[in-house]
Amino acid sequence: MYFLIKRIAAVIPVLAVVAVIVFLLLRLSPGDPAVIIAGDSASAQDIENIRRSLGLDQPLFQQFFQWIWRMLQGDFGTSIFSGMPVLKLIMQRVEPTLWLAALTMSFAIVFALPMGIWAAWKAGTWVDRLVTALSVVAFSLPVFLIGYALVYGFSTQLGWLPVQGFKSISEGWSPFIRHLILPVVSGGLIYTALLARMTRATMLDVLGEDYIRTARAKGLPLHRMLLRHALKNAAVPIVTTIGLGIAMLLGGVMVTESVFAIPGIGRLTVDSILRRDYPVIQGIVLVTSMAYVLINLVIDLLYGWFDPRIRY
Repeated sequence: MYFLIKRIAAVIPVLAVVAVIVFLLLRLSPGDPAVIIAGDSASAQDIENIRRSLGLDQPLFQQFFQWIWRMLQGDFGTSIFSGMPVLKLIMQRVEPTLWLAALTMSFAIVFALPMGIWAAWKAGTWVDRLVTALSVVAFSLPVFLIGYALVYGFSTQLGWLPVQGFKSISEGWSPFIRHLILPVVSGGLIYTALLARMTRATMLDVLGEDYIRTARAKGLPLHRMLLRHALKNAAVPIVTTIGLGIAMLLGGVMVTESVFAIPGIGRLTVDSILRRDYPVIQGIVLVTSMAYVLINLVIDLLYGWFDPRIRY
C-alpha cells in the first residue's frame, strides 16, 4: 500500500510542472491568435477587442491561474475557431486514436514476443539472424512509407481494403476492422521490431542464469521454462517498452492518422497548431500528459508485481 501511495503522490508535481511548461511555451511562442482570428484587414482596435475577449490582455500569471482553476472544474476552455468546448472536441476524437493505439500495440505484442523469445532460444542460428534482420528493416522504415505501400498494394491495386477513413465499432465489426487493418499494420510493424529486439536481448540475459540451466537439467517442458521462468524474470524491461510504446502511440499517431485520414487526436493536434488554437492545444497536451503519467504509474505497479523486491 505504501508503494502505491508513494507512486500516486509522485504524479501530482509532474502534472503541475507539465501544466506550467505547456502554458508558458504556448503563450511565449511567436504569433498572436487574436491577429489570426481577426484577419489581415482587421484594425488594431478589432485585434485588441478580440484579445480582451479571450483574456489575452491580462498578465500571464493571472491567465495561468484562471486557466488552472477552470480546468480543475472540468472546463478546459472553448476552441477559438470552432466555438466548441475543448473537452467535448477532444472526446469526439478520442475513439479512433484509442482503438488505433490499442490494436497497434496488441498487434506488436502478439508477433514480437514469440519472435523475440524464439530468437533468444535459438541465438546464433538462422532463426536469430532472420528475426534480427527483419527487426532492423522494419524499424528503419518510416511509418508513412509503410502506409503508402500498403495502400498502394491492398487498396489501389487489389481493392481489398478501404484507402482511408474510420468507422466506429457501432457501425458494425466488418467496416470497423476493414478501416483499421492497414493503419494498425503500418504502425505496428515498427513497434513489433522494437519489442522483438528488446525481448530477445532481455531473454538472452535470463537464459544464461543458473536457475534456467537447472530447470533444463531437470527436464522441465520447454514452454513452461520459457514462459513461466524466463519470460517472467525478463518482464520488467519488456513491460517498460510496451508501456512507453502505448504512451507514444496515444500522443504520436499524427503521421498514421494523416496518411489514412483518420479523425483522431493526431489530426486535431496538427489542425490546432496550424490555427494557433491555444485552448485546444493546451487541452490535448494536458490530456496526453495525464495519459503518460497514468501509464507510467501502471508500469511502476507492474514492476512490483513481477519483482517484489522493487516495492521496498
